[in-house]
Amino acid sequence: MIRRHKLSKKIGEQIALCKAKQIGTEYTTVKYKSYTDKDTGIRKNIAVERRVKAWWFTADNNKLALQIKYGNRVIELQKGKPTIELNSISDLESTLKLIQTAVENGELDKEINLAAEQLRDNFVNT
Repeated sequence: MIRRHKLSKKIGEQIALCKAKQIGTEYTTVKYKSYTDKDTGIRKNIAVERRVKAWWFTADNNKLALQIKYGNRVIELQKGKPTIELNSISDLESTLKLIQTAVENGELDKEINLAAEQLRDNFVNT
């Protein structure tokens, strides 16, 4: 459930980024960083804008290529096919909503777990 929610939230950010690109604006999210004030020694939180990177790019044939990512891993929706090819950016929003629904219904649990295990294997226990 936690992994589904995490991926669904990231897909929601991509949908918002897609909408912002269509109207010609920039989309950022807010991340909170904590730090210790050197003068007082008190721990404080500060809001920092974080740029959202697009999961899509323009391919050589002038079509959009969309990749669904969990962390820095690309999820293969079908075996050997990590990219979805779209005709235009107007198709992108509906495709992302369709994938978000599939994630929330648990249809991609196997792929999400595989990507999470690959990410976890990259961390070295010391």
